[in-house]
Amino acid sequence: MEQEKSCGAVVFRVGNGTRYLLLHYEAGHWDFVKGHVEKEESEEETVRREIREETGLSNTRFLPDFRERIGYFYRRRGRTVSKEVIFYLVEASEEEAVRISGEHVGYEWLPYKQALERLTYKNAKETLRKAENHLQHAESVATGATLDSFQSRQEAK
Repeated sequence: MEQEKSCGAVVFRVGNGTRYLLLHYEAGHWDFVKGHVEKEESEEETVRREIREETGLSNTRFLPDFRERIGYFYRRRGRTVSKEVIFYLVEASEEEAVRISGEHVGYEWLPYKQALERLTYKNAKETLRKAENHLQHAESVATGATLDSFQSRQEAK
């Protein structure tokens, strides 16, 4: 069985709320930035290259401790291919404009719930859920908030 490996990113930006970048592929589906790992290229190098090639974005920052793997099978020229895709969580600059590549027909920056509805594939939706949870956890850690302290504040109101 043939095997492939790709890497991609759940790209987001923070400004007027958190928004996720979804790409509309020529085949009709909505998904994240992703592409094949080239020879002697690290996963992060692949992600940076794919983000640049597919969106024109270069001012990005990887969030630590987020690396999600999905796997699936598909058919190519009558053969089954096992595909592994590794996703990272990447923040884009609020000011930088998107310039999509020829392999896409559109893009949108969407809030979480709308992005979840727009994504085509179940595994992409699950990756987005994990990314959103990671961001929520990172935000609560950064602000020093915990569920207990949040509940205490709510009870005091």
